[in-house]
Amino acid sequence: MSDIYSSQKRSEIMAKISGKETKPEILVRKFLFSKDFRFRKNDTRFPGKPDIVLPKYKTAIFVHGCFWHGHSCKAGKLPETRKDFWQKKINDTRVRDRKNQQSLELLGWRTIVVWNCEIKTIEARQQRFNKLLKEILK
Repeated sequence: MSDIYSSQKRSEIMAKISGKETKPEILVRKFLFSKDFRFRKNDTRFPGKPDIVLPKYKTAIFVHGCFWHGHSCKAGKLPETRKDFWQKKINDTRVRDRKNQQSLELLGWRTIVVWNCEIKTIEARQQRFNKLLKEILK
């Protein structure tokens, strides 16, 4: 199936996608703040500029979009068009993610990844947030 948009229009759409202040990031931050956690956002002092840094717990949290970071869920499925391009782009992102997480761990930090699909519904969000609390307080 070909794209319903022209390549120029698709390029415009993709260019508007922001990597900061996404709805999933905001949901995670609101939850953490409601539990009295204090954090920094997108701290450039750390490899990969984690979405949320909890200095007191030496924990970095990455909130990943399933498509952009190659999750194995339904939302992480590659488009049918330009498969080679997307496969390389997503693989490069996954390699970069692993490298950043390993760098943080070598510095003594714990890393946690929250996937967008894990917090899509209210029920799933509650389960993931309960798990997140346990991961932080380990």
